[in-house]
Amino acid sequence: MTETTTSVLDPSSIVSWTQKPFEELLALPYSEVEEAQRSALIDRFKTLRPQISALDKLATRQEIENVDSIDDVVPLLFDHRVYKSYPLSLIEKRRFDRLTAWLDRLTTHDLTTIPLEGLHSVDAWLDRLDEHGMIIGHSTGTTGKLSFIPRSRNEWPAWQNAYFEAMRAAVGFDTKAVQIPTFSAGYRAGHQMMTKMGKLFAEASAGGETARHMLYDYPLSSDLLSLAGRLQAAEESGELDTLEFDPKLLEERRALIEANRHRDDDLQKWFAALAEDFRGERVRIGGTSADLVRIALKGRETGVQCSFAPDSILMAGGGMKGFRDAPPDWEDLLKSFFGIDRIRSMYGMSECMGTAPLCSAGYFHFLPFTIPLVLDEDARPLPRRGIQTGRFALFDLLAETYWGGFISGDQVTIHWDLTCECGWGGPRIDRNIVRFGEMEGGDDKITCAGTAQAYNDFMDYVSEG
Repeated sequence: MTETTTSVLDPSSIVSWTQKPFEELLALPYSEVEEAQRSALIDRFKTLRPQISALDKLATRQEIENVDSIDDVVPLLFDHRVYKSYPLSLIEKRRFDRLTAWLDRLTTHDLTTIPLEGLHSVDAWLDRLDEHGMIIGHSTGTTGKLSFIPRSRNEWPAWQNAYFEAMRAAVGFDTKAVQIPTFSAGYRAGHQMMTKMGKLFAEASAGGETARHMLYDYPLSSDLLSLAGRLQAAEESGELDTLEFDPKLLEERRALIEANRHRDDDLQKWFAALAEDFRGERVRIGGTSADLVRIALKGRETGVQCSFAPDSILMAGGGMKGFRDAPPDWEDLLKSFFGIDRIRSMYGMSECMGTAPLCSAGYFHFLPFTIPLVLDEDARPLPRRGIQTGRFALFDLLAETYWGGFISGDQVTIHWDLTCECGWGGPRIDRNIVRFGEMEGGDDKITCAGTAQAYNDFMDYVSEG
């Protein structure tokens, strides 16, 4: 007798989904996957609403008592403001008690019992939370404030499984079992989500930290990221010396500004040395597309020769990050310079644990523990069929102790019905992902579904310090 999908994907145990090979997951009929996702989503809402005060407040304001379909969750999705809705003054004045109380509204964990004595920095606050079972990661703060994602050790087993299986799909081998040197133009440690993920997953990878070759061998400061905009504004207005900041923080800022002045040179020297030291070896090179293009352009100019083993891996992602002078043929440039015939990638974001590997046909495929949604300009769900273009939203079923519903700032084109030529199933999106903030006009205003006043009332609640 043929086993049904409901037994393959048990809605009551999402972690069991992450223990299955991606080949099996992407071969399942999507109609059956969606039914398992719907059942799991219904259970997540019922379980988390009584435990997360912010979710309960939003559901109450939107007058939603039940979630019966995937589209029903749209009025309950959090937008990017929620995880950075705290008053910035709490960080400036080091009010970690009130910052913790704010974060407590977004998680099932009782953070009020965590001792906060002796904390004088954002990094120390995040360290303390991690010591008590959390894994808090934050954004880069490009909007002027950090977003704090209230992840915890409860999510770690499923998160780890999902990451390594998506990575296996993207690169073609199990990085837990196969050790190869990895180059990454970032920081070795820190609480910024991608930096934190790099360290967490390196510890579980073959070779661990010894196989990671980083541009910066020191931590990325969350304090500097959290106050970068405030410090810059104060300097421009001549008020920097009047602010009551730790002198050590100001000194770290001066050092970082100086380092950034030489970053392109440091990047080139770092990579040129690695290219020589690992000549002929199989390596994995990772970074933002912008950094990799900078390395290639400067390397070509200075005569750097890449002679890595032909089965080496090039992982690029994150877009151009404001690098407006990138050549239009930048992908051909990367393949030619690094001597690697295919660019690998995964699509993801700090707010979601599931990542979508890039297939050989050039599409990002979602594994079942991420429920993709595409919204129109009024934040209404577009049909889950055919080809649709709109704002990307998702529900992360791996989130057990916080609400996994999120509206992104990305415009995507999703394919629901057609079978991909790569052989993988499931919904997939084109590679031409565009940030709304980088489109003409730069407007990333999100119109939330449901009642606008209801969402505004909810934001007033979560913004209380």
